[in-house]
Amino acid sequence: MEHVNELLRVEGLKQVFQSGSKAVRAVDDISFSVFRGETFGLVGESGCGKSTTGRTIIQLYKPTHGQIYFEGTNLASLRGKKRWQQFRRDVQMIYQDPYGSLNPRIKIREIIAEGIDVHKLAKSAKDRELQVAGLLETVGLNPEHADRYPHELSGGQRQRIGIARALAVQPKLIICDEPISALDVSIQAQIVNLLKKLQRENQLTYLFIAHDLSMVKYISDRIAVMYHGKIVELGQAKELYRYPLHPYTESLLSSIPYPDPDYEKQRTRLVYRQQPQTQEGRLHEVVPGHHVYCTPSEIPLYQAKYENILTVSNTSAPSFAYAFN
Repeated sequence: MEHVNELLRVEGLKQVFQSGSKAVRAVDDISFSVFRGETFGLVGESGCGKSTTGRTIIQLYKPTHGQIYFEGTNLASLRGKKRWQQFRRDVQMIYQDPYGSLNPRIKIREIIAEGIDVHKLAKSAKDRELQVAGLLETVGLNPEHADRYPHELSGGQRQRIGIARALAVQPKLIICDEPISALDVSIQAQIVNLLKKLQRENQLTYLFIAHDLSMVKYISDRIAVMYHGKIVELGQAKELYRYPLHPYTESLLSSIPYPDPDYEKQRTRLVYRQQPQTQEGRLHEVVPGHHVYCTPSEIPLYQAKYENILTVSNTSAPSFAYAFN
């Protein structure tokens, strides 16, 4: 059933790649929704399928199985150049590599204006120039940067160009595919704060893909945790950090350093070892708004675990699971 504020819905998505005689399940039957105006975080270690999910949504890959709905329309039913062009305007992507995602042979002006030209959004050459200058200022750069080439800019500046290019066509959804992982730590917070500012000003919706859980918690409203192509836990950002239920989520949280030497000395890092299952699981809502990948018989166990964490958090000092408020 479609939620009134639902912008994107993914149902039973599978993405299988063929490598010789071997089939690799990059995405293995996942479902989730993204609501208008929110930031939906998709996190997990390298190779879990999160970037493949984003690229399949934007149709860089054709889904092996499953359905993708944008504004209630099944992308499989889109017909005609005009409708596909509108979808590509509405959904943009910011890529991980600010070096490889920009054409080194053309100036910044042409990189930003590419979408403006394709979608005929400028009334004249002067209007086109004003739009490019405005976009550069919006992302914290000077209009003079329009005459430079990508190699003349720093990594953070290049990523700002990537953001300006995405904004140029006035999208509704931006898929941020690990947009800060290639940047220096000192620059990462600047880019994330810029994205949050742009979201407020332009009513944007983000699918934010990353492996840095601390940064994902900072920017996201809801978070889905992926492991080996499946979503193993999904919930509100604060809820998931305070009350992690799936063992894999616990292990990811336990690996985040906390700025307290005494706390770090006594904290135990958890290692997740996947247990063989005799019964196929799926994503279940074990408590309101909090979903965990499990079998029906495991639901009471996770509900009891939630109640136990709730009790401990109210009666004792915070463990790693609650330290990130």
